[in-house]
Amino acid sequence: MVRRGRSVSRRTFLASAGVTVAAAAGLRSGSLAHAADAVPPRLTVAVIGDGRTGVWASLRAGAGGRDLEQELGTKIIWQPGFTASLPVMEAVKAGAVDFTFATATAVVNAVPARVPIVPLAAYPLPADEVDFLVQANSAIRTAADLKGKKIAHQNGTTGTYSLIKYLETAGLRLPDVQAVSLSGADAFTAFAQGSIDGWIHWQPATALALTKLGDQARLLPDVKTYDYAFYVGRSEVAVKYPQTFAKFVKIIRETQAYIFAHPAESVALWASQGGFPPNGTEQAVYEKLVRDARLSESTAVALKPVDEAAAASTQDLADNFHALGVLPNKVEVRSFLLGAQFDAAKQAVASALGA
Repeated sequence: MVRRGRSVSRRTFLASAGVTVAAAAGLRSGSLAHAADAVPPRLTVAVIGDGRTGVWASLRAGAGGRDLEQELGTKIIWQPGFTASLPVMEAVKAGAVDFTFATATAVVNAVPARVPIVPLAAYPLPADEVDFLVQANSAIRTAADLKGKKIAHQNGTTGTYSLIKYLETAGLRLPDVQAVSLSGADAFTAFAQGSIDGWIHWQPATALALTKLGDQARLLPDVKTYDYAFYVGRSEVAVKYPQTFAKFVKIIRETQAYIFAHPAESVALWASQGGFPPNGTEQAVYEKLVRDARLSESTAVALKPVDEAAAASTQDLADNFHALGVLPNKVEVRSFLLGAQFDAAKQAVASALGA
């Protein structure tokens, strides 16, 4: 997701050096079992965007009477300044982040860059998380009408994958359109000025954009989201404290369930934390997105250990990105996600989640 903060070049990221994931992970059953009851002195958690909405905001504010630090028995350091989960992978490699949300696109970039991550749990993103906006007076009605049109997306993200899949329904490929890579904020400006024909992006940016644009924009039908989201830990920490990470994943799932059960209260809490002005348009949009389960974390209530479905979907994303040049080399991500070196960590998560 794209908000304020430092951006990162995908090619620079992929070219960076580091130890191999498998070697860095060192996930031996014995060492995990030995550390089962230990807790780290602190955990640094990546904050993507401003951190004033969603699960992190609810946890930091103690929603439902929760005290995250007390439950985990450790100090939580919230590390802000990330525009998306891809640049978080750089911070994980540098040892600056221990735990984070990561989209499938971040994972497929992390594997060839040898970022030392342990995939702890996964869930499918909401099928309708992505929207495709076109100008209200446009002749574009279906995917077939996109040929030759100027379409904004943020390259190498969930939006790119949805665009690829949507074009496939009409027998088109990404080179068949004028694809322009823009951040959410820049794409909104370009769309509002009429300098692009369409824009594909995720929530809440598109829902807020539609509210602001009014009758200037409309949505294309049957646009879907296909990829998964993950929670991953830095291997050096995960190998020592698997039970802490497993408990954290369980707390995330329970917090999202609480948000579902208390949508108005949760969104009002986010407003009080500075996520948006209280009792305004943004609050109404967020509440509707929560009720409709369209935010990226909405389906975190389905969090479970990484399985074949998550691995196969992420491999398909990687293959598509490689075929189109988004990834310079083929990435074998399925075998990484299902690797036996992660079994002990997955077993800890499975036990915590009752999976």
